Amino acid sequence: MAKEYGDKSIVTLDPVTHIRMRPGMYVGEPGTGAMYHDCIYILMKEVIDNAVDEFGQGFGKRIEVTVDYDSGEVSVRDYGRGIPLGKVVDCVSQMNTGGKYDNENYQFSAGMNGVGTKAVNALSEFFEVRSFRDGEFSEAYFEAGRLKSKKRGKDKAGEHPGTFIRYKPDVKVLKHFKVREEHVLRRMKMYCYVNAGLTIVLNGQEIRSDRGLADLIADEAQFEKLYQPFHVKTKSLEIIFTHTNRFGEEYHTFVNGQYTTDGGTHLTAFKEALTKALNDYDPKKKFDGDDIRDGLLGAVAVRIMNPVFEGQTKIKFVMNDMRADLVAEMKKEIEAALHRSPSETDRLIAKIEETGKIRSQLNTIKKQARERSQAVSVRVPQLKDSKNHLRLDRINKKTGKPEGDDTMIFLTEGKSAGGTLGNARDALNQAVFFLRGKPLNTCGVGKEVLYKNEEFFNLIKTLDVDESLEHLRYGKIIFATDADVDGLHIRMLLATFFMRFYRQLVTDGRVFILETPLFRVRNKKEQYYCFSEEEKVAAQAKCGRGCETTRFKGLGELNAKEFKDFIGEDMRLTPVTCADDIDVEKTIKFYMGANTPERKNYIMDSLVCDASDF
Repeated sequence: MAKEYGDKSIVTLDPVTHIRMRPGMYVGEPGTGAMYHDCIYILMKEVIDNAVDEFGQGFGKRIEVTVDYDSGEVSVRDYGRGIPLGKVVDCVSQMNTGGKYDNENYQFSAGMNGVGTKAVNALSEFFEVRSFRDGEFSEAYFEAGRLKSKKRGKDKAGEHPGTFIRYKPDVKVLKHFKVREEHVLRRMKMYCYVNAGLTIVLNGQEIRSDRGLADLIADEAQFEKLYQPFHVKTKSLEIIFTHTNRFGEEYHTFVNGQYTTDGGTHLTAFKEALTKALNDYDPKKKFDGDDIRDGLLGAVAVRIMNPVFEGQTKIKFVMNDMRADLVAEMKKEIEAALHRSPSETDRLIAKIEETGKIRSQLNTIKKQARERSQAVSVRVPQLKDSKNHLRLDRINKKTGKPEGDDTMIFLTEGKSAGGTLGNARDALNQAVFFLRGKPLNTCGVGKEVLYKNEEFFNLIKTLDVDESLEHLRYGKIIFATDADVDGLHIRMLLATFFMRFYRQLVTDGRVFILETPLFRVRNKKEQYYCFSEEEKVAAQAKCGRGCETTRFKGLGELNAKEFKDFIGEDMRLTPVTCADDIDVEKTIKFYMGANTPERKNYIMDSLVCDASDF
C-alpha cells in the first residue's frame, strides 16, 4: 500500500544535512578514490582553489599541502591575505557566502558560487580553519559541518598572513575510499602549470613551473614532439601545441586556473580556430580537420570574468555565446604564430600532409574490411550486446552524466567464461565480447593492421570508435580474464591496444579490469568468496577448522548464479591508468616489444626470492 502523500511528506533540509544526504550534487561521484574525479579529490580541489585564487590576485606564491594517503586527512596553508577575521565562520559554513560575487577582489577566480568549502566542511569528520591577518587570528572547529568552537585573538607567534585549513573526510558519508598519490600529484602539477611561478609543497616535495604550459607540453611530449611547439600568450588567453607520432589527439584545458578535463567551449573554439588558421595560411592547400588534429598535443587556458561551468565540479566550461569571439581571437593569434616560425610551420604542414596520405590508404583498407565483414555477417558474431548504450551527446538531468554512462562491455577470453558472463549479466546495461584466445600484440604496428585483423576490427566496430571517440557505445570497457598467467597476458595485450590507439579512453577513465574471486571458503553453514590470500586466511578463521577451500582456476568455473554477485552493485573494478610522467611508447616497447634478452635480464636482476622457497 502506497504511503499517503500530504503536507507531512514535504521536508525542508538545512544545508549541512542536504549536502551529507546528496554529496553528488556538490562534489560529484563519491567513488573509491580510484578515479581522478572521485569526490575525495574534488574536496581537496575546493580548498586549494581558494589558495590558488589568492596567488592569482598577487598574494602568496607558496601553498603547503599535506595529505595522509591512508586516512584522507588534508591540510592546506596559503600565504595570501587570509579570510577577513570577522567572517571566518560564515565563509566555511554559510552557503552562498564568499568574496567572489563582484569583480573587485577576484577578477578571474575559479571558485565563485560560495559552495565549495561549505561542502568540504559538511562532508568532513572534522574541519578546522584558521586565518591570520594584521597580527591577529580567527579560528573555528567543526564536526560533520556543525560548529563546535571558535576563537579570536592576537597572533603571538607572528604568523605570516594567510589561511590554514585541515579536514578529514567522513567515512560515514563517503564510505570506502583510498587516496591515490598519483592523482594528487597530477593535480598539484596542473595547478603549477597554469600558474607559472606558484610553488606547491606537497608532503615536503616542491612542485613548481616557471614556464607554465610550455613545461606541461614538454613533460607530456617527452622526446616525441615533431617540431618546436607554437606558443601564444595574451592577457586573457594562452595556447601551446605541437604534434607527436601518437594516434589520436590529446588536450589539456583550463579556465581561470581551473583544470577542465572535460574541455568545453574553449576547446571546441581552439579546434575550429586552428583549422581555419592553417587553411588561411596557404590558400592553395585545404586541410581536413581530422588530419590536422591526429597526433596533436595541446593546451588551452583562458581567463574570463564570471565563467559558467557544467556542474559544481567545474570540469567542463560551457559558454557557447562567446564561442565565436574566442574562435576569432584564437585564429588571429595562431596565424601570427605560424608566420613568426615558417620553418616550424613547414614541419607542421608536412606532418598533416603525411597524415592525409596515411588516412587515404587507411580508408581503402577500412573499406575492404567492411566489405569482408558484410559478406560474412551483418552483425558482430563475438558480441552479446546490451539493450542500452552510452550517448555522450545527451546529458541525464538527474545525474548530470551522459545517458547510458552506467553501461559496460566485458572483454572476456573464450566462450567458457563468456557463456557464464552472458547468462549472469544484466542484458539492459551489460554486453559481452568474446575474445578468441590471445589477441594480436599491437606493439609497433600501424593502425592499418587493426583493420586486417578480424578480431580487432570487430572490437573497433563494436565500440564504434572508428571515426570518433564521441560515438563510444559503452560507459565502461572491462577486461574480464582469468587470474592466471594466460589471463594476465591477455590483459597486457588489450592494455597495449588501448594505450597505443585509444589512449584517451584510458585517460578518460573508461577502461577497467574486473577483479574476480580467487578462492571460495565454506563450511556447512556459511561461505565466503575471497579476492586475495589475506581475505582467504580471514575467511578460514571465520569458518573454523575443517572448512573447504576451493581455488578458482578460471572464470568458467563460476556458475551464472555466483557470477551475478561479482558483476552487480558490489563489482570490484581496477581502473587502467597511466602516470603522467611515463613515456608510454617507450614503456610499451620495453614490455611488449621484440627485446626478449633485455627483458629477461631485467626480470633476473629484479627477481626477489624468499629463502623458504628453497
